[in-house]
Amino acid sequence: MTGMTTNGESAYAFLQGSVGKHEGTGEWFLVDQARINEFAEVTEDRQFIHIDPEKCAALSPWGVPIAHGFLTLSLLTPLVSSVPQDPKALEGILMAVNYGFDKVRFVSPVKVNSKIRATSVVSAVDQKDPNTVQATRTVTVEIEGETKPALVAEWVTRLIYS
Repeated sequence: MTGMTTNGESAYAFLQGSVGKHEGTGEWFLVDQARINEFAEVTEDRQFIHIDPEKCAALSPWGVPIAHGFLTLSLLTPLVSSVPQDPKALEGILMAVNYGFDKVRFVSPVKVNSKIRATSVVSAVDQKDPNTVQATRTVTVEIEGETKPALVAEWVTRLIYS
């Protein structure tokens, strides 16, 4: 197999050249009360700031319910999947596995019925073996009409190639 480059090695070389470059911006995604309520139920986090519009109007500094920070974080998968990807990085990919986060900051609350979207920058790439690449992306979740983002995360993913 002398001279043969694996799909993982090709992806690593391509992604290495992408470090620091803006990958793109994803589609807007509506965060409505029904989604917030469902997340509150499944996580058993039913704090009034998420699920009680009347109490929010009276007591919350935002005046309306806000999404759980962890709800916004959990939406990174669909948000980032709508960011356009160069097919060269995906040639021969079998799966992507969530490896974790180096850093997550919840900068601004996502008010009910807001739209959010992600932007992504490859911040680091490591070749773990000939068919495994670890990519770290700085993902910023924007809130439509707001100056500050909802969150900024250093998301680490293992990409496994055939």
